[in-house]
Amino acid sequence: MLSINIDDVIKVLDSMKYHLIGFGVVLVLAILMMIACMKLPKAKKAMIRCQAGLAILLALVITVNLICFGPMFTVINLAMGGGSITEESMAEAYEVNTELVGEGVTLLENNGTLPLASGSNLNVFGWASTAPVYGGVGSGALNDQYEVTDLITGLKNAGLNVNEDLVNFYETYQAERPSVSMWAQDWTLPEPNVNAYTDELMSSAKEFSDTALVVISRPGGENADMPTDMMSVVDGSWLERDATTGNSYFNGVYDDSLNEGNDWDEGDHYLQLSNREEEMLQMVCDNFDKVIVLINTNNAMELGFLKEYGVDAAVYAPCPGQNGFNAVGQVFTGEVNPSGKTVDTFVYDLFNTPTFNNFGQFTYDNMDEHAVVTTNFSTGEQSTALPSFVNYVEGIYVGYKFYETAAVEGLIDYDSTVVYPFGYGLSYTTFSQEMGPITESDGTLSFDVTVTNTGSVAGKTVVEVYYNPPYTNGGIEKASANLVAFDKTDILEPGASETVTISFKAEDMASYDTYGAAAYVLEAGDYIISINSDSHTVLDSEVYNVPSTIVYSDGRSTDKTAPTNQFENVEGDVTYLSRADGFANYAEATAAPASMSMSDEAKATFLNNANYDPNNYNNPDDQMPTTGAKNGLQLVDMRGVAYDDAQWDTFLDQLTVSDMSELIAMGGFQTAPLTSIGKVQTYDCDGPASINNNFTGQGSIGFAGTVLMASTWNTDTVYKFGSSIGRMADDLDVSGWYAPAMNIHRSAFSGRNFEYYSEDGVLSGKLASYAIQGAEEHGVYAYIKHYALNDQETSRNSMLCTWANEQSIREIYLKPFEISVKEGGADAVMSSFNYVGTEWAGASNALCNIVLRDEWGFVGMVLTDYFGVYGYMNADQAIRNGTDFCLVNYPTATNYLSDTTSATGVLAARQACKNILYTVVNSRAYMEENLNPGMPGWQIAAIAIDVVLAAVLIVLEVRTIKGYNRRKALEVQAQANTEA
Repeated sequence: MLSINIDDVIKVLDSMKYHLIGFGVVLVLAILMMIACMKLPKAKKAMIRCQAGLAILLALVITVNLICFGPMFTVINLAMGGGSITEESMAEAYEVNTELVGEGVTLLENNGTLPLASGSNLNVFGWASTAPVYGGVGSGALNDQYEVTDLITGLKNAGLNVNEDLVNFYETYQAERPSVSMWAQDWTLPEPNVNAYTDELMSSAKEFSDTALVVISRPGGENADMPTDMMSVVDGSWLERDATTGNSYFNGVYDDSLNEGNDWDEGDHYLQLSNREEEMLQMVCDNFDKVIVLINTNNAMELGFLKEYGVDAAVYAPCPGQNGFNAVGQVFTGEVNPSGKTVDTFVYDLFNTPTFNNFGQFTYDNMDEHAVVTTNFSTGEQSTALPSFVNYVEGIYVGYKFYETAAVEGLIDYDSTVVYPFGYGLSYTTFSQEMGPITESDGTLSFDVTVTNTGSVAGKTVVEVYYNPPYTNGGIEKASANLVAFDKTDILEPGASETVTISFKAEDMASYDTYGAAAYVLEAGDYIISINSDSHTVLDSEVYNVPSTIVYSDGRSTDKTAPTNQFENVEGDVTYLSRADGFANYAEATAAPASMSMSDEAKATFLNNANYDPNNYNNPDDQMPTTGAKNGLQLVDMRGVAYDDAQWDTFLDQLTVSDMSELIAMGGFQTAPLTSIGKVQTYDCDGPASINNNFTGQGSIGFAGTVLMASTWNTDTVYKFGSSIGRMADDLDVSGWYAPAMNIHRSAFSGRNFEYYSEDGVLSGKLASYAIQGAEEHGVYAYIKHYALNDQETSRNSMLCTWANEQSIREIYLKPFEISVKEGGADAVMSSFNYVGTEWAGASNALCNIVLRDEWGFVGMVLTDYFGVYGYMNADQAIRNGTDFCLVNYPTATNYLSDTTSATGVLAARQACKNILYTVVNSRAYMEENLNPGMPGWQIAAIAIDVVLAAVLIVLEVRTIKGYNRRKALEVQAQANTEA
């Protein structure tokens, strides 16, 4: 679950300051009155003091009411809402996660060492064996109210006997993993020096078993990318990078005094073995006959050491969630035959990739006039952030699409560059795959693949389908390998076969021609369609010939309007990698940026809150819509009414501008209630591998991380995951799920890769679509995120200008979102923090309107990412460009509309509200069994308390007056007696 940060607390308190000041004024005046009346007669003095006390009490009651029903209204509603997960739903979740992990664990190496016989003894080495990584950090973190099954327990539960001396050794050395959080990261790897392993410990281990398992883990998460320079983390200079971002992207440390010797050498990065790990692995290899390595990380770290050390077996198990290590243990014993496939390309040298020089922190040196004062999330300290940038220089050549094409063109030696290809994974059995002839009907290509288990144990495998298109030197950029379809078999017994039918559209092989047709183009020529065991290894192939070039100037069959160039202004002054002449421009294109200045042309279009004025974008021809009409319609009446039905206009006429502004402004973990139209409050929750209510503390178990989930290559299993999320959301009275996340693994160093599926958009989109449909089965809308090009954490909310060419934007980075809309039926989107070119992504008309709604036909709502303002987020700009509401639940400087009088602004607000209301009314929230339009219980209780307090105040006032009259009468009588 997400934790509360100081910045949020300060902003909430700030929203109450005038209420508290008002109460403070009353309090001071009342005290002064009490003091000033000291010399008055007793009756009058008592009267004034009692009235002052009552005034304080009344002011307190009024202040509390104003706060509770004002700035704190939404937060209290969120904290008091929701239900709890049933035992049945939770039991299903555990079962689904076990299946996910069993399907996703990937066997990288095996010379027959695995599986281990149940009852075998096993030495488990590596400090991470007692503190593995279960999930990610941030919105994808596990819920700590549930116990986790650790690796050692998972191995034992599978029937293996684990050397307890080694377990005790590591737990004594350091019990807890150093904390890697959103706001600060301790990257320390507490791996003992080999000198710490006593002769007695090693001798005992060798007697216990000749087999050893070595565990290597790397944590990671939101708001910080993996360190690329470990020596600067150790010496503290890594921290200095935050000075120009105004945030905590580099708030990382490393305690190199914990282990004996230096853990890192000059030039080392976090995704390679540390010196201690290398020594430990060598020690294990020297002392044990059989060595297995378990890789427990979501990031595609350098795994060349598996070849270098000649290990006998290696297993890749990214974060397995709450109970997933049970399934990992089952894979080790063969109860589950591994069938996972890699979702990224694993290379020998992560410094030698097309992206490395253009990933991370690049701050503009000529944008001082656009500097923004920001507040550090963790400390609340203010600093100045400058706009920054990142260049997607590799174009479409991301991940395997580069390595396969570069090998074809002779740029690289594949075997010395790539350790494990995309889509790679072994099994305890063997399979053959035979491809049948391709048939075509109405533009759809189909063929059968016969898969046979040729080994001796039952198992399942994946059918991976790629196409290699015809390429003209200097023409449209094309990769030589492109995943186009996949499917997974059922469990096949030895000798058994299954026929898998593959279908996809010929237009799916079209390339986007930015500089020619400005449309998708299927060029004439031979397309080699192959079934592969991975992106590099072809098992069988057929040729599909396109006799003449097809230009989709009217759009493809799945397009609502024809795609054409929308992102020419996002290309920037960047040299992009081209396949022309065998990647002749590789060195030039992939070099680090030569200039840190934004061009004058681009600067003229740069927008943030300092220079954005909605009045500059008003259309004088717009007509003010009707507002505040009394048409007698409630939101429930609109359930099932088509989006384009005229009844929506009649219904929307009832909204006041204030209604619209509230619905747009207060979208944090909810959609806001509007009593005027019977709009109930609905709840939205994080995160990508769970469903957690950060306000009530209620939530689910943490499922396997998205990388492991993607490694299943199994749409049916991912559907079960989505359905389990939807069922638990329904239990919690939650209607929206902030997931699935589908940004691209552009770099192995991205801290948030754990939350995203893959380096490939087709795999990501297909799997996400099934997760969306699973949640939708229960009426839960899934916010697909982060739209778009949000592929690094560094500078993500520091005006990060992302530069990319149109072809790569469409073919790589928008692809999973496109599939999720067209095939998954997504009806909610979360936009992203970053800029696309010089525009905030959440205010990009090209992204949020033209491509999303017009081209893809999306009907639904778009929410911002967390609305921290950051100097550039504002509701006016958002709603005029396709984003509908703001992810925040308290007033900020810009989440309420500033333009409430122009026809353009009100029309945009009306459209945004329509998108929100249409999505909500057709969700589970307005199913008859869930609809509860009445007043929340806490409000009823508050009113009841107010009534009681009012009665008490009246009684006290009456008693005060009576007391005064009594004292006054006594004073008069005493005065009369004195005079007599």
